Amino acid sequence: MGFAVMTLTPAAAERVKTILKTSDNAAGIRVGIKKGGCAGMEYAIDLATEVNPKDDRIERDGATVFVAPEAVLYLLGTEMDYEVTKLRSGFVFNNPNQTSACGCGESVELKPADLARLAEAGNAVVRAE
Repeated sequence: MGFAVMTLTPAAAERVKTILKTSDNAAGIRVGIKKGGCAGMEYAIDLATEVNPKDDRIERDGATVFVAPEAVLYLLGTEMDYEVTKLRSGFVFNNPNQTSACGCGESVELKPADLARLAEAGNAVVRAE
């Protein structure tokens, strides 16, 4: 039994579908991690015009998100949401691997996922079924 690297909320799925409707030749959006900002890392979101066979593919309600292979360990267990407030709108990542964020909210500090802990949690779920 496999598991998805990330999950999408219904709001994130709707926003992805809206973006893809207005984008020619996009197969989905690609989420990655890049170095930058005062906290050291930033989430990167781009249109995926070509499918990389090494990407992880997440689908929900007709929305397709690809996760770049180099970002998988940093995004394991992450929930991708989309929120609209009075001052901003955008994708939000609820990431258990995030250890801190800068004051402006543009960059984060991430640690790789603890695979042993995830495997132990996965075994607990399998045993409970």
